[in-house]
Amino acid sequence: MLHAMIMAGGSGTRFWPASRKHNPKQLLNLTGQRSMIQSTADRLSGLCPLENLLIVTNQSLVEPIAAQLPEVPRESIIGEPAKRDTAPCIGLAAAWISARDPEATMVVMPADHVIGPDDVFQDALVHASELVDEDPTRIVTFGIKPSYPAEAFGYIEREGEAFPQKRLPSFSVNRFREKPDLETAREFLKAGSFYWNSGIFVWKVKTILDALAEFQPAMLARINKIANAIGTPDFAETLQREFTAIEGTSIDYAVMEKHENVVVVEAPFQWDDLGNWSAIPRLKGIDEAGNTIDGEHLGIETENSLIRTESGHLIVTIGMKDCIVVHTSNATLVADKNQEQSIKQIVAELERRGLDQYL
Repeated sequence: MLHAMIMAGGSGTRFWPASRKHNPKQLLNLTGQRSMIQSTADRLSGLCPLENLLIVTNQSLVEPIAAQLPEVPRESIIGEPAKRDTAPCIGLAAAWISARDPEATMVVMPADHVIGPDDVFQDALVHASELVDEDPTRIVTFGIKPSYPAEAFGYIEREGEAFPQKRLPSFSVNRFREKPDLETAREFLKAGSFYWNSGIFVWKVKTILDALAEFQPAMLARINKIANAIGTPDFAETLQREFTAIEGTSIDYAVMEKHENVVVVEAPFQWDDLGNWSAIPRLKGIDEAGNTIDGEHLGIETENSLIRTESGHLIVTIGMKDCIVVHTSNATLVADKNQEQSIKQIVAELERRGLDQYL
């Protein structure tokens, strides 16, 4: 049976000041009427029953997520006691699912991607599930055909010819590549055999647990102790002790780069990883002056800028170009688009100064 796991533990610091510690990116409405995590759950409707949906986040976000997704069983929202990257997060979810359904096929996806249309995405998941059923030792991921030489994404290099007689182009993986510099990204784009790494996976729970046993035995040993405590009075204490003791690492490094049976499916759906404010114009569009406006705005000689404000607050700009302006109830960001990478530094500096009310 198909089970799905949503990773929802990110802090979204590059979307400050809209994204905060207790209301991060995945809980925001950045592109539509529903929040990122609500849209991710909606995307699975009709394909994966709610009782088979698991959300892993950090402990401080369990209640906010439960409030946004009241239809998801409360026990299906797990709060990590510490940030340990994606491999422990996924391992914990796999062990949790395996305890209920050892033969489960598991879909893993982040909570903060923009994907559509939903029916095309679901059809792609069905295709990936078929590949896993055909060979249960397979790990399947989705590659996004690059449209420009992106430096912000990891890449997957496909190998050889596509598998014959498959509904969607599907290839063996040659290797995974880290985020490149611009020149290398241009080479990847020119080669035509590279995809952006979507971070979406499909596998049997047994396969991923076996892979962790082979490549990350110390990690899995602690995860198994947590799994053995599920449903007991000792669960919370065991989760706190064992998960915190895990050495964090990404699933790409822990498993994907080492596994010998990885297949990449060329994604037929639209995809965007909302990494920072610069992603918003791609999704919400721009006006005749090159501006993306979200809220009440009056602009005079304002060009190529992103303006976002909360309801009831007007932003007026004069003579601005290539800027980001984001207003919230207690903080306002005004930045040069070319300096957007410094937003994470702002968050770090606020933390250093003890200005927690703005985090």
